[in-house]
Parts: sequence; C-alpha cells; structure tokens
Amino acid sequence: MIDLKWFLPLLTIFASPTYAQLTYKVEMQNTTGTGSHNPLWLNANKYGLSSLDTRNGYVRGAVMKSIQGDSLRKWAVGYCADIVAPYNFTSNFVVQQAYVDVRWRKGMLTVGSKEQPMEQKNQELSSGSQCFGINSRPIPQVRLSLPDFWNIPGTNGFLAFKGYVSYGVLSDGDWQERFNTSGAKYQKNVLYCGRAGYIRLGNENRHPLEAMLGLEMATTFGGSVYSNGHKYSYASGFKDYVSAFIPFNGNDDKSLYSAEGNMLGSLLLSVSYKFNTWKLRAYTDHYFEDGSQMYLLDYDAYGSGDRWNEKVGNRFLVYDPKDGMYGVEVTLPKNRFVSTFVGEYLYTKYQSGPIYYDHTKDISDHIGGRDDYYNHGTYVGWQHWGQVVGNPLYLSPVYNEDGNLYIKDNRFVSWHFGISGDPVEGLHYRLLMTWQKGWGTYFVPYSDIKRSYNLLAEVGYTMPERIGHVRTRGWSAKMAFGLDDGALRGNNRGFQFTISKSGILNFKKK
Repeated sequence: MIDLKWFLPLLTIFASPTYAQLTYKVEMQNTTGTGSHNPLWLNANKYGLSSLDTRNGYVRGAVMKSIQGDSLRKWAVGYCADIVAPYNFTSNFVVQQAYVDVRWRKGMLTVGSKEQPMEQKNQELSSGSQCFGINSRPIPQVRLSLPDFWNIPGTNGFLAFKGYVSYGVLSDGDWQERFNTSGAKYQKNVLYCGRAGYIRLGNENRHPLEAMLGLEMATTFGGSVYSNGHKYSYASGFKDYVSAFIPFNGNDDKSLYSAEGNMLGSLLLSVSYKFNTWKLRAYTDHYFEDGSQMYLLDYDAYGSGDRWNEKVGNRFLVYDPKDGMYGVEVTLPKNRFVSTFVGEYLYTKYQSGPIYYDHTKDISDHIGGRDDYYNHGTYVGWQHWGQVVGNPLYLSPVYNEDGNLYIKDNRFVSWHFGISGDPVEGLHYRLLMTWQKGWGTYFVPYSDIKRSYNLLAEVGYTMPERIGHVRTRGWSAKMAFGLDDGALRGNNRGFQFTISKSGILNFKKK
C-alpha cells in the first residue's frame, strides 16, 4: 500500500498559488558584420547561443518558474522551457534550456539542460573559466547539488561548503558528423560526468577577509568514436560510471590518468577583502589534464631490466606551476561611470613541457609533458557543438575551415580587461579588450606566432515602468560593436542588436 504522506510536500508545492505564477521572456537578436567571422566577443560566452556567421540572429522565447519563489519552503520546484528559432547557426532549431529543479532543504536535483553560471568569476567581464565556462550549449544531465554555501556546524560560519555531482550525455553527435568533412575523428552518444566542490573560509558579512578554494573535474566517456571510416565503441556500464567519477586507472602507481575517457579539471583559489564602500578580489584558475599539472609532480623512480615496471625508489619529477589564469576584480564605490573592473592574465604555453615519455625497459625515466589542453587522443576534445566548454580564448573547433574538430590553438598568452558601469538610471555598459599571442599546439605548432586583438563595446537600456501614458515595463534593448584584428581569428567587424520583453504570467484568480 502506498503511503501518501511522502507525496504531501509535492502536492503542497504544485497546489500553492506561487506555482501558477510564471515568468516569461521573448527576445530577438540580429548580428551583421564584415570579415571572415563574427567577432569573438559577439560570439563567445553566450552559452553557445551564437554563430560565427557574419549575418546571424534568432527569435527566442522562454517560460520559467524560479525555484527562488519557494525559498521559505522545505520543498521547492522550478522549471524552464527556453526555445530558439535561429538563422545561420549550427542548428535550425535550438532547445537552449529545458529543465526541472527540485529542492529539499539545502539540496537540489536538476534534470535537463540548464545554463549554469561560472564559479568565482564575473559573469559579464571575465574571459571565462578554464573547466566549466559559459561558452558552449548546456549539456543535458542529471545534477545533484548543494547550490548555496552550507555553513559547517561548529565553525561559527567561518567554514562553508557547496558542490555537485552530475551525469549526462553530449548532444552534438549528429552535428559533429556533418561538420567533420576531414574524415579525422568525431563522436556520438558520449557520456559526461561533472563534479565540483568549493570551500569558503571566512564570511565577508562578519569579517572583510574571505577566501574560497575550488576543485572542478569533468570526464567524457562511453559512446562511439568514428575515425577514418572505423567505429570504436566504449563501455558504459556501472563500473564505467564509477571510473569516470574517480580519476584513477587502478594501476599500482595510482597516477591521475583517467582510465575512463577524457578527464580534465581546474584548481580554483580566490581571496577577497571588503572595504567600507568597495571590494578587491584576486583569483587564480589552474587547469590540468592529468597528474603532472594537478599535483605538479610525477613518480620517476622505476627500475630497469626485468624490474622496469616496479617502483624502486622515492624520486619524483617536479613540474613548474607556470600555466594558469591570474585575475583581479575591483568592485568600486557607487558612481556614475565605472562600477566594476576585471583584469586577467592567462598563460597556457608550458603544459608540463614539450616532452612526453613513459618509462620502458631501456629507459626508466618518466616525463609527462605535452598535455595538449582541451584535446584528447581517443575522444574529441573539450567542446560541445563546436564551442569549447571552457575559456573561449582556446580556439574553438567551429573556427576550423577544414572540418577537423581539433583545438588548433591551446598554447597562448593573453591579457584581458573588462569594465562596466551604469552612467544613468536604466543605462548599463560594458567594455572588453583582449590581447592574445598563440603558438598553436605542441603537436601542430604555428610556423609564426599568431596575434589577436579583440574588442567589445556594449550598451543596454532597460525602460522604466511607464513613458508618459505608455506602459514600457519589462522592455530592454542592447547594442554592441565587436572587433577582431590579427591572424589568429582574422580581421572582423560586427554590430549586434538585441531587444527583449520579460514579465509575469499570473494565472491566479482575482
């Protein structure tokens, strides 16, 4: 016999007046430009809802219920349907978001495709996170999370934790097959495992100094890989799901070479100090593909001869901590011109060095270099629908005119700056400027260094509730100009215009 008491919380939620209150948003966007591509910052960090075509646009409609509307309840439900009709995109029809959130106390279950923000980064001014960015379309998944920091008991609010674990499937297999005209490699029905944990030390509401530590990891596994006319299928049983979550290969050395698919991740650190009227925050994002950059050392004391695969000593190889993003964010006192400044330096040239050699019977040394960030020997690299999942300064495969899904520029140095402000009520602007020098990859280096300068100037206006007798609440418009100069992405210019209307759909009876 079914005990109905377990269903009462859900029945209460769906029967509540707030359940019938939905919000909506409709949006139209048009981009027109010249050059070989749409400029970088008119295309990047838009959750994949963008195009490299110099003439593109879309009509978008979304209906949603925020889970925040039931914030005082133990149980809460939120959901969203976000549909796009684009032109000159990689798809003729896009389900950008379709998800259900179910929260019980502090924990939340999310099922579907949902745009998730970056951690420890400014969402509109940063160049992007290296592991989990906002550059590609959301990956359909089941995600169990602690979305807000939970104060660990007994620490008086000084120590807090949040994180998540998710499993999903990459949805771009058919597009990869169409795009891959080179015959090199593409994949279908590949599975995904994401997990992350963040620790907060301190609380700026009690003391001005606060620090946050984070670990983000992702694995793609299972599915099928097609290469040069051959199909290679990979297991996706229970053990494979476990192996995708735990990044060890089961060998004696327990080194961080994922036994299951393509493993990658980032180590995050940020420290902030809140003054009376402004705030300063410094952060770093250190990317890794294996143990050489996660731990910055490798075991290197194997024997020789018949003992070539045995550990015979305590010698380790230490790698330099050169690679990483180093950023600063300044939130200024309220003024008419500049409210936030972000500066970032990103260095990815080292990648544990130019040499990779695994120990053999003849030579016992082990050197784990040539990490080849965002690429992988078996699978297609860290991308979804042609856009890298992480930071868009890594050259996304959608730029490749030869139909290859290889990330062709992952060794680069960049400087990135962003400012934003609200000069008058309702008016908001942001300015992004990026300088980048690229060396290609260790495996396919450029013959000459390729440079790029990228600019975005964007201004938006949110209309007041009324203008005269005309009701204008919920209307907003944005105009943006983007520019690329240099051999890395070409010389491109573009204008982007967006208009949107949002509001509440209230079905409650009066």
